[in-house]
Amino acid sequence: MTKTRTLVPLALAVAFATNANAACLSDAQAADLAAHYLSRQPAANPEGLSDADGACTRAKVNALLAPRLGKVVGYKAGLTNPAVQKRFNTDKPVWGKLYEGMVLESGATVEAAFGARPLYEADMLVRVKSAAINQARTPMEVLEAIDQVIPFIELPDLVVQAPPKLNGAAISAINVGARLGVAGAPLAVPVLRAERYALLDALRDMQVRLQDGSGTVLGGGKGSDILEHPLNAVVWLAGALAQEGLAMQPGDLISLGSFSPLLPPKPGLAVTATYHGLPGAAPVRVQFK
Repeated sequence: MTKTRTLVPLALAVAFATNANAACLSDAQAADLAAHYLSRQPAANPEGLSDADGACTRAKVNALLAPRLGKVVGYKAGLTNPAVQKRFNTDKPVWGKLYEGMVLESGATVEAAFGARPLYEADMLVRVKSAAINQARTPMEVLEAIDQVIPFIELPDLVVQAPPKLNGAAISAINVGARLGVAGAPLAVPVLRAERYALLDALRDMQVRLQDGSGTVLGGGKGSDILEHPLNAVVWLAGALAQEGLAMQPGDLISLGSFSPLLPPKPGLAVTATYHGLPGAAPVRVQFK
C-alpha cells in the first residue's frame, strides 16, 4: 500500500497531460494499477472503458511508470492477430510503449513469475531506420524505413486479477501488458530491391513455431496471421500514434504482435521460437526458472 500512496501524488501531477474529455480511470485507480504492475501483484480489472478511456488511462499509467522504467525504446502493436482479438472481444489492434531494459538477449533465464499474470508468445521486432516510417502505407514502405528484422519471444504481463475479462480498451489501459521479451540475432534488411521483395514474401509466408526443450510444439502460426502481413502492424501503428501526436523515431524497436497463442510459463520450461521460411533467421530462446 505504501507504493500506491507514493504514486497517487504523481498521478495527480500528470492529470493535465491526459485527455480531459476521456473518462479515464481516476488518478487513484491509475496509481493503484501502476503500483501493482511495479510490485508484480494482480490489480483490479479496468472495467467499462471506451477506446478513448483506455488510451487516456494508458497515458496516465505510463506517466507514472516512466520514472521507474526509464526511457521509451519503442512501441508494441498488440491484438494484431484476429485469433487474439477474438480472445479479448475486440476487432482492432492497440498499442503500448516499450521501456529501457524490457528487451533481453536470446538465451536469457527469466523467472517464471516475472509478472503478475505472466505469459509468453512468438513475436517479432523491427528496428526503425528512418522517420519516414511514420508515413508508411504499405509493407514495402515499412521495409524501406527499417534496418533490422529481429526474432522475438515476447513475455507480456496481463497484470489484472481476471485476464479473461479484459477487452481491447482495458488491454490498452495496461500498456498492452508490456513487461519483457527476448530478442534473437537481427536480420539486416537487404539493399537490393529484388531481395526486399523476397523478404516481404518470406515474412508473409513464414511458419513460426514455439517448441519446448524436447521439441514438442507449444504453438505457432504464420506471418500473414498478423494483419495479412506482419509489417502491416507498423502501418497501423504509425496511424495510431499520429492520432495522439506521437511518432516513431530512428532506433526505436517495434513489436509486431502474436504469431502464437498466449501461454503461461512454468519453472524449468525452455522455449524456442523458430521462423521457418525466413532465410537467415536464427532461433530465439528463453529459459524459465
